[in-house]
Amino acid sequence: MPLKELVIASHNRGKIEEITKMLSPFGVKIFSAEELKLPDVEETGTTFAENAGLKAEQLSAFCGKPCLADDSGLCVDALGGRPGVYSARYAPNRDFDLAMKKLINELEESGNPDWSAHFSCMLALKIPGQECRFFEGRVNGKIISERRGSLGFGFDPIFVPDGFEQTFAEMSGEEKSAISHRGRAFAKFIKEVFQTGKNI
Repeated sequence: MPLKELVIASHNRGKIEEITKMLSPFGVKIFSAEELKLPDVEETGTTFAENAGLKAEQLSAFCGKPCLADDSGLCVDALGGRPGVYSARYAPNRDFDLAMKKLINELEESGNPDWSAHFSCMLALKIPGQECRFFEGRVNGKIISERRGSLGFGFDPIFVPDGFEQTFAEMSGEEKSAISHRGRAFAKFIKEVFQTGKNI
């Protein structure tokens, strides 16, 4: 049976808009957690998979609909993988202006000239009555000290993916989705859910 509707377990409007665009060719009706007045789920996991699974399971149980949760973040080598699962909470009130300043300050103070980093994304799909399924994506790159670009969201203005000169914030949504961690996770999700003909 094809997936006809899907709740996105997020209150992040930038993320919801990005996901809605990626799924628009497949005729699935998208609801956001905010739209359905679903609660925020406390992210108590220590990995992206644990947090994504928690959100998908709890919100699907709450609303009785198929639910897709995403947990993603920026992992910086010189900072021991931080901010990682705490990316959205790296500064008070999810203020990414402050979060970017904090990250760059910490890198400068570390004295490590290697600012290699990667974005990681884990998607969890929970359909009522079925086990949670997971789809992972990752993109490697580096952090730069000066913000560039006004598109995207989060840490996008200071992240340059490997093989490119532009930051994520200088790329169109289509360009970013083609190579991003979330785009790669969604490619796996779309292949299994919409393109293989499997029963879901």
